[in-house]
Amino acid sequence: MEMKKRINLELRNRAPEEVTELVLDNCLCVNGEIEGLNDTFKKLEFLSMANVELSSLARLPSLNKLRKLELSDNIISGGLEVLAEKCPNLTYLNLSGNKIKDLSTVEALTEMKMTKTKRKMKLVHQKAMRRRRRTRRRRKRRRRRRRRQAQNWEREKRKWASPT
Repeated sequence: MEMKKRINLELRNRAPEEVTELVLDNCLCVNGEIEGLNDTFKKLEFLSMANVELSSLARLPSLNKLRKLELSDNIISGGLEVLAEKCPNLTYLNLSGNKIKDLSTVEALTEMKMTKTKRKMKLVHQKAMRRRRRTRRRRKRRRRRRRRQAQNWEREKRKWASPT
């Protein structure tokens, strides 16, 4: 389901000015950008866009009352400085599962007034990085183990095949 249609469904016959929470998880966004969300959502305090294949926050409208923003499991790799100007009262931000490779991208948010949240964001990002590293190490170990098993198997086959 596309993001515009999902927003219309989530409104449930309410005006956008009345909505305080909006959950758009698992819907599709066209070209990796936000669409259908505009400045009329003046009272919006919680916005969740998890797993929507979002790659850019450039079209994020000004949401002055927004406190919590859930952006996990997307393909965002940069452009987070937009959040500092568009969402000045943000206190919670989840960026886990995105394609952010280093903390310098997250440091673009230093202009924001959220000192506790910065620490939380770094911790969430670091946890995701550690998880990826751990997964890579496990895969390498598994490959090495399989390679050794295959080599041992070949050795055993040769031993049994050669007449002694």
